[in-house]
Amino acid sequence: MTVDLKNIQPKTVAVIGLGVSGRGAVRYFSRLGSRVLVSDSRAPQDVAADELAFLTEYGVETEFAGHDLTFLAQADLVIVSPGVPFHLPVLNELRGRGIPVLGELAVVTPLITVPIVAITGTNGKTTVTELITALLQTAGRKVFVGGNIGRSLFDYLVDEEQADCLVLEVSSFQLEAAGSFCPRVALLLNITPDHLDRHGDMAGYMAAKMQIFAHQKDGDVAIVSADDARCRQLLTQIQTADLQLFGHGSDCMAYVAENDVVHIGGENQEDYQLSGTRLAGKTGLLNMSAAILAARSLGCEPADIRRGLAAFAPGAHRLARVAEVNGVVYYDDSKATNTGAVLAALDNFSSGVILIAGGRDKGDDYTLLQPAMSGKVRLLILIGEAAGQIFAAVGGQVETKFADSMQQAVKFAAELAQAGDTVLLSPACASFDMYDSYAHRGRAFQDAVKEVAGYRTESVLAVAAGAK
Repeated sequence: MTVDLKNIQPKTVAVIGLGVSGRGAVRYFSRLGSRVLVSDSRAPQDVAADELAFLTEYGVETEFAGHDLTFLAQADLVIVSPGVPFHLPVLNELRGRGIPVLGELAVVTPLITVPIVAITGTNGKTTVTELITALLQTAGRKVFVGGNIGRSLFDYLVDEEQADCLVLEVSSFQLEAAGSFCPRVALLLNITPDHLDRHGDMAGYMAAKMQIFAHQKDGDVAIVSADDARCRQLLTQIQTADLQLFGHGSDCMAYVAENDVVHIGGENQEDYQLSGTRLAGKTGLLNMSAAILAARSLGCEPADIRRGLAAFAPGAHRLARVAEVNGVVYYDDSKATNTGAVLAALDNFSSGVILIAGGRDKGDDYTLLQPAMSGKVRLLILIGEAAGQIFAAVGGQVETKFADSMQQAVKFAAELAQAGDTVLLSPACASFDMYDSYAHRGRAFQDAVKEVAGYRTESVLAVAAGAK
């Protein structure tokens, strides 16, 4: 379902949730002259001062501590933020009354006239979004980055920006409310268990992900992992778009060959080398493959793609090397908030891993970690609310310790690590039991590593001084 904002201006718009997209919707519809209502589940005292000031600035009508049907039913259009479950009873009731309930993808993208690239998958979305953006910019394109990262799409309209292309990271939450969203290029990177607490089961989660292709038409491009079994299972559902596969299969248009990616879609075979880039390992090669297909689909030249790959620097907290202390290397992979991401991280190591995991459970199946941990992980250190669940699933196969804090976990790791080991923070969980975000958790890990590095250095110096 879409709303034709080109020809119809809703008189009253209700915005549910005051996140990035919610605030963008308030700005946009206020500028159009619509009456704007805002409904937020938080109690008034839990709403930040800057948010209250924002609501006052735009003169919107508000309700807090729940979503009242009578309040929301005043609207001609309801905009739902990604964090709000799409099938709340009150939303079903509104739909039953004929009131459209949509997310920003459904409302804004029909107004966009330039190509849209949309990236989804359980893991790697942000890296691939950033990588495609870098390749397009290297080719001289002006890019707007939004969706699940960056800015609200409503801001693109409010600020009257002119881009050559929009690159959007889109989550399963956003795709539930995406209406007739139709990206020119759509990417599905992988599907592993995640957000089952919201989608109910894997079937529901996979159905949400597949909405990225649901309204594509002839001339659009669907880029899908050939290595991921669940993605392979869903290929028959992609009916109209130009299907392009990436990975290790013989049917891939961009395939991995040792440390190179080979693109065979053009007149000549194109080779892209991993060496000289910061996209190390198997995961980096797959990310490169997907991004190369997207860039080539939009007409980027191979020389520009190679320059973009060489200059690209992955974002923070994504298998980022923090330090080497006494021959032990510490990696911050705090953005790994599900088992699939941890499996991808472990795939880059052969043995000697001390794994720090745990946090807030999202309904994941931690038994999936067992095969990858075998022979690779020699010590598991668990933190957070889900520590007991993870231990019940995998703790018996390796030595396991429990820590009360990140600082304690890193100290345990440092005390037990041997030269040649890897200490890897890859939590498989959300961060919100102990931290504000995965970035906050990653910074706490880095701070703890710095403390250990300083402590170890001082200790070595003290011992040396005493020997003299």
